[in-house]
Amino acid sequence: MKISIIYHSESGNTEKMAKLVREGCTGIPDVEAGCMSIDSLDENYVSESKAIIFGAPTYEGSCSWQIKRYFDSGPKGLAGKLGGVFVSQNWPGGGGASFAEMTMIASMLVLGMLVYSGGITAGSPYLHFGAVSARAPEGNLYRNRCFKLGENIAKKALELFGSR
Repeated sequence: MKISIIYHSESGNTEKMAKLVREGCTGIPDVEAGCMSIDSLDENYVSESKAIIFGAPTYEGSCSWQIKRYFDSGPKGLAGKLGGVFVSQNWPGGGGASFAEMTMIASMLVLGMLVYSGGITAGSPYLHFGAVSARAPEGNLYRNRCFKLGENIAKKALELFGSR
C-alpha cells in the first residue's frame, strides 16, 4: 500500500519531520511511503496512495500559504483517502500549531478525506490532532511523535483498505 507524505518546508524543520513520519509508515509491513515537497509533487504516486499525510510550518497561527494554496486549488482524487497532519512551530510553548493542524484538517474534510491521528487511544506519545515539533524534531518527544503519526496512519490505512 502506498502512502504520500506531502510537506512544505522553508528551514528544513518540517522536511525532517516528514522523513521521520515516513520511517514510521515504512516500519509497518506492506507499506511504501513517498515523501515529497509541495513544490515537486509526484501526482501519480499521490493518486495511487490510499493515505496522504500533510505537513507544514506554522506561520501567524496557521499553516503555510503553500499548503493552504494546494488545498484551495481543489485537488482532485483526495475523497475517500485517509489523511493525517503534522506541523513545526518556532516556539515550544505555543505558536498556533493546533490551529495550523485544524486548518489543514478542515480542508481535508471539505475535500472528502477521512482524518485520523490515533489521538490518545493509540498509545504514547499522544498526538491529539497530529504530530507537533518545536523547530527541528531533535528531542525524543518530537521525533517519537513524528514516527508514531506515520505508524498510526499506516496501520489505520491497512485496516481500512487492506494491503493492495
